[in-house]
Amino acid sequence: MNPRLPDAVCRQHSAHFGRPPQCMAYAPGRVEILGNHTDYNGGLALAAAIDAGICAAVSRQPAPRANFLAMDLDETAELALPAAGPGQTDPAGNPLPHWARYIAGVAHGLPAGVGAQGGFDISFSGDIPRGAGLSSSAALAVASALALAALTDEKIPPLDLARLCQRAENEFAGARCGLLDQLSSLFGAVNALAAIDFQTLAARSIPLPGAVVCLIADTGVRHALAESAYNDRRHQCEAAARFCAGALGRPIKNLRDVTPAEFERLAPLMDAAAARRARHVFEENQRVQAAIAALERGALADFGQLMFASHQSSRDNFENSCPELDHLVEQARQLPEVIGARLSGGGFGGSVVVTAPPDAAPEITATLQNSFQNRFQRPCPVRAIKPSAGARLL
Repeated sequence: MNPRLPDAVCRQHSAHFGRPPQCMAYAPGRVEILGNHTDYNGGLALAAAIDAGICAAVSRQPAPRANFLAMDLDETAELALPAAGPGQTDPAGNPLPHWARYIAGVAHGLPAGVGAQGGFDISFSGDIPRGAGLSSSAALAVASALALAALTDEKIPPLDLARLCQRAENEFAGARCGLLDQLSSLFGAVNALAAIDFQTLAARSIPLPGAVVCLIADTGVRHALAESAYNDRRHQCEAAARFCAGALGRPIKNLRDVTPAEFERLAPLMDAAAARRARHVFEENQRVQAAIAALERGALADFGQLMFASHQSSRDNFENSCPELDHLVEQARQLPEVIGARLSGGGFGGSVVVTAPPDAAPEITATLQNSFQNRFQRPCPVRAIKPSAGARLL
C-alpha cells in the first residue's frame, strides 16, 4: 500500500464533508496468475493481492442519506437511506454513476442496514489503473464494505463479506462476476499466491519464489462491450452445465460437478461454443493444480509453460483475448528470460501478467513497451507488482 494514500484520503474527506473519517479501510487489487473464468464455475485459481488498492473513509452524518465522493474522478453522488434495491436513483431521480452503484449495493447488503441510525459520508481514492484487469471495482466494494461495517459495528466473516460484495457487483453494477476478485483481495499475503477452491471457498497461501517478479503490461484496451461479453461467457458455461445435468440425469450446480471424463464424452453432443467455453474451464482447473505442484517443487519453467497454455486456451477456447493481449504474450514468449505470460482478469482488453526473474525485469519491460509502441502506435505501461497483504481496516 502506498503509505501516503490514507493520509491523502483522510485530509480530503475532512475538507469535503467538514468532519474527519471515523473509520477507514484499504483493499488491494488483484492479479490473476492462473484460473481464468473458473470462479463462477466452482473451479480453482491462483491469484495475488497486489501493492495497489483503494482506500475508503466513512463518517456519520445525521440525515438518512449517503453522500459519496470519488476523489480521483472528482465526482459526487447522493443516495437516500436505507438503500433500496438495484436501479435506485439519487434524490433528484437521476441514475447513480456506475462507480456509486458498487457502494449502494454494499450499503444495501449490510446486515444491520446502513441508514438505520442516520446516514453516512464516504470517500475513496486509489492507485489501481482503472480498466486494467486488476479489479479496481472489487477493491472499491471490499474497502467500502469493511469501512461501513466498522461504522455500524458489524462483525462480518471474510467469506460473508466477499459474498456481500459479489452481490453488489452482480445486482447493482450488472457484472455477473464470481468470487475471485473479492477473495483474492481479502486473502492476499505478502510474497505469496492465494490458491482458491471455489467449490469449497477454501483458500491457502502458496509462497512465490523470490526468483520471480510479476510484471503487469496494460494494453489500454477498454472494450465497451467487455461486461456484456463477460456475462455471455458465463451464460455459455451455465448452458454447458445444464446440458450435462440433463445428459447425466443428476443435479449439476456448476461445471466442477462434472468429471473430465464425463465432459469428454458429452462435449461432441453439446453446442459447439458452449463446449469450447467448458473445455477452457476444465483445462484451467488442471493447469492450476499442476502449477501449484510446480511451484512447490521449484519447477519455474513448468509453471511458466502452464501460463502460456492458459493464454492459448483463453484465445482459442474462451475467446476473451484481443490482438493487443495476444501480441504481448507472443512477444514475451520469444524472450528467453520470461518464465510465463497470459492475459489476466476478465479479458477482452486489460492487462497481461508476465512472470520473470527480477534482474531481467527492466530489459523485458523495455522490450515489451517498444514492441507494443511499434505495433499499435501507443504506449503500454508496465509495472512490477508485489504480492501483498489483503484488505484491512486502518
